[in-house]
Amino acid sequence: MTVVFVHGNPEVAAIWDPLRAELGIESVALSPPGFGAPVPAGFDATSDSYAAWLVGELEHFDGPVDLVGHDWGGGHTMRAATLRPDLVRRMVTDIAGTGDPDYVWHDMAKLWQQPGVGEAFFEGMAGIPVAQRVENFVAAGMSPEGAQACVAASGPEMAACVLALYRSAMQPKMSQWADEYAALAERPPTLVVIATDDHYTGGEALARRTAERWGAEVAMLDGLGHWWMMQDPVAGAAMLRDFLAT
Repeated sequence: MTVVFVHGNPEVAAIWDPLRAELGIESVALSPPGFGAPVPAGFDATSDSYAAWLVGELEHFDGPVDLVGHDWGGGHTMRAATLRPDLVRRMVTDIAGTGDPDYVWHDMAKLWQQPGVGEAFFEGMAGIPVAQRVENFVAAGMSPEGAQACVAASGPEMAACVLALYRSAMQPKMSQWADEYAALAERPPTLVVIATDDHYTGGEALARRTAERWGAEVAMLDGLGHWWMMQDPVAGAAMLRDFLAT
């Protein structure tokens, strides 16, 4: 059975490398358009388009996969599994809290969702030296190799996709998707990952409430943050190995 990893923003597939190496089983890392992969002509980078993209990718596999999503990759995973549960044997997400009706976007997301303000943010980021951007990502929890790969892939195309994606997910969209996620209580079996120091995903209470609605398992990663897969790939691999073996 293939394990498929999907990353988020502002990332590339290299963030999974340490974890995949530690896991030591057949796996594939998919890169959403604009995030380490080319943007197809006419692709509007909305959440609907990314969900459709992931469904299309999963259709290429020979049978259902074990799908692991992080950050917006977790969002794409949740939406794809809702749309096409037949393509997913098991699902893992670390942003289940965003599937709670009470979820509120973090401050940076709110900034990106404002026309003009979001564009100005990325114009300012482009002026920061590469070495400093790498250092900032490392300080936030990325590995040096992962940070370098993410910074190398950043640019106007990724910035445009970030803005379009976040603006497509303003309320009432999040609440609508939370209602649609009710179908996840039926299938597939799901693991909700809660990294205790991740401040972007709504916190433990919302994640646990979502997991209860879905009938999902919960795995705690104490002391780890948003980039838990790079901070402690041994713990991350052990967590996935246990879930995938059940």
